[in-house]
Amino acid sequence: MSNPTSATAGSAGQDKMMSALFASMVMQNTNMALIFLGQAPNPQTGETAQELEHATYFIDQLEMLSVKTKNNLDKQEDALLKQSLTHLRLAFVEAAAHPQKSAPTAASPAAASPASLPVDEQETPVNEPILPGEKTAESESRKKFSKKY
Repeated sequence: MSNPTSATAGSAGQDKMMSALFASMVMQNTNMALIFLGQAPNPQTGETAQELEHATYFIDQLEMLSVKTKNNLDKQEDALLKQSLTHLRLAFVEAAAHPQKSAPTAASPAAASPASLPVDEQETPVNEPILPGEKTAESESRKKFSKKY
């Protein structure tokens, strides 16, 4: 037979683990929303930018969690979720009221140098001219992956 105290201790350990995972998920969604609201730098680029549609997605996920877990969270989990949602809603209203200036677009060639464009939008230098009708593996590859403007 199993010892009731060890079963309770195992259950308590699992509850703590689940609580920690829940808090981690709430914080991840909160951080992602803050990045897209322009209040935190993007970890990949180090720049801040507002993308309200993306921020709305993460806020909506937290709201869904709040609805689906109503009366099933302990006080700390509930407080964390409510606090995160309140902060994000206020941040969203502020971001919508004061949008950041957008970065220069690729439509204006003087505004963006080729080095500032993403790698997939930069032109690659061609070393040798390819004659019309000449089929090489390289020319076939260029046909597949070249963008048409």
